[in-house]
Amino acid sequence: MEPKQWYMEYKIHKNRPGLLGDIASLLGMLEVNILTINGVEDRTRGMLLQTDDEEKIELLGKMLRKVENITVNTLRPPRLTDILAVRHGRYIERDSDDRKTFRFTRDELGLLVDFLGELFKRDGNQTIGLRGMPRVGKTESIIAGSVCSNKRWAFVSSTLLRQTVRSQLSEEEMNPNNVFIIDGIVSTIRSNEKHYALLQEIMAMPSTKVIEHPDIFVRESQFDYDVFDCIVELRNTPDEEISYESFTTAGYTEEF
Repeated sequence: MEPKQWYMEYKIHKNRPGLLGDIASLLGMLEVNILTINGVEDRTRGMLLQTDDEEKIELLGKMLRKVENITVNTLRPPRLTDILAVRHGRYIERDSDDRKTFRFTRDELGLLVDFLGELFKRDGNQTIGLRGMPRVGKTESIIAGSVCSNKRWAFVSSTLLRQTVRSQLSEEEMNPNNVFIIDGIVSTIRSNEKHYALLQEIMAMPSTKVIEHPDIFVRESQFDYDVFDCIVELRNTPDEEISYESFTTAGYTEEF
């Protein structure tokens, strides 16, 4: 049987001396490897484990339930959010009403770039929305995530350096393995017919698309929110409101 990874998370009720050593010894006796270990937020520890025997994981769970100093919260094959929680020592905040929405602040840019990089490594069709106010680091995070995933990126529309509205891409740029960056405002409010035809072609490709300002993109196009596999929100501070009230056809400038 091929080795398989598991994510284990437990809450510490009494952090007595030797507790981690006891758990590590138990894993060692079961011949379950610890790949990564880290504290995850308030008195919680996460571990990324590996074994080729699922019965050992079941046995591990039963044994740890008898340990009074801890409570095992999670023991499952790892999700992307689990891997990043162990790697960075914190969880990605998710919207309580819309589980497809993930929230970050500027002081979590490293975590955001890592998150995007892992998403970009996935093959096939996926569309990611990215909300955020001006100069918060949206486009820069997408580029950094592309670098982390070892993928090239192609601007379909952008205001990073100057307002860019592409009407065609080169054959190399149209590679489905690229990450396509789309400014949802520029592509819908400031576009022409040639650009819109290119946009339609790219949206139909089995590739990764990242759309900044997804709400404007949905409002001004025939696409709806179902096209998005997930939406990322990036704020300067946790309580910052992402507002589009000042966005008008005339008022949208290169500074945004």
